[in-house]
Amino acid sequence: MTMGDWKQKRFWKEVSVAETEAGFTVELDGRSVKTPAKVLLEVPTAKMARAIAAEWDAQEEGVNPDSMPFTRSANASIDKVRHQHAEVADMLAAYGDSDLLCYRADTPEGLVKRQAEKWDPLLDWAAETLGARLEPRTGLMHQPQAADQLDVLSARVHAMTDFQLAAFHDLVGISGSLILGFAAALGWGKPEEIWLISRLDEIWQEEQWGPDEEALIEAAAKRGAFLHAKAFYDIS
Repeated sequence: MTMGDWKQKRFWKEVSVAETEAGFTVELDGRSVKTPAKVLLEVPTAKMARAIAAEWDAQEEGVNPDSMPFTRSANASIDKVRHQHAEVADMLAAYGDSDLLCYRADTPEGLVKRQAEKWDPLLDWAAETLGARLEPRTGLMHQPQAADQLDVLSARVHAMTDFQLAAFHDLVGISGSLILGFAAALGWGKPEEIWLISRLDEIWQEEQWGPDEEALIEAAAKRGAFLHAKAFYDIS
């Protein structure tokens, strides 16, 4: 059955994980789950299959796709990323040339200092761990990074599996930073810490002018998606 076939009420009794030739799948009363494109929902690890199975098993009287993030991410990996892996990788690698961590304020002094304190260690980590040094710039005008350094980062993105790349898409897109995406994926620090670092400018503004309720609601949703992407990457 596919996600497109979902009915309002639960129609299966038993959820199980089955091993396949290339990985694992989830079965509902012995029938394999399929993606919206009607492809077998086949995932690379038992942990991922168990996480997806738990989501299906948690559905009670009504089926709520919004409560099934691991299923949705696996579907995206199979139906979307698999068919355009190179294009997705190129899009994400391009963040490196205008990385959030490289665009610095020139005033006020407090913000300048905070950006340096929080962002410089990540650029240093990238140079040491990823083998690529991105340089900070002052102001908002685009200044290209060295092409050879971007090539190193791009090669790492292209080397990811479809499932890793699906998770990495959200880690980079939500944080606005290729380096923060790598930091989250590779465990530079706690995901929550990395998320807060990505919001450094917004947090500064909140401290100066007070929080905006609508912006906080949006940030909470993005935080949840960022933390899920990290969890999905870890079991990919």
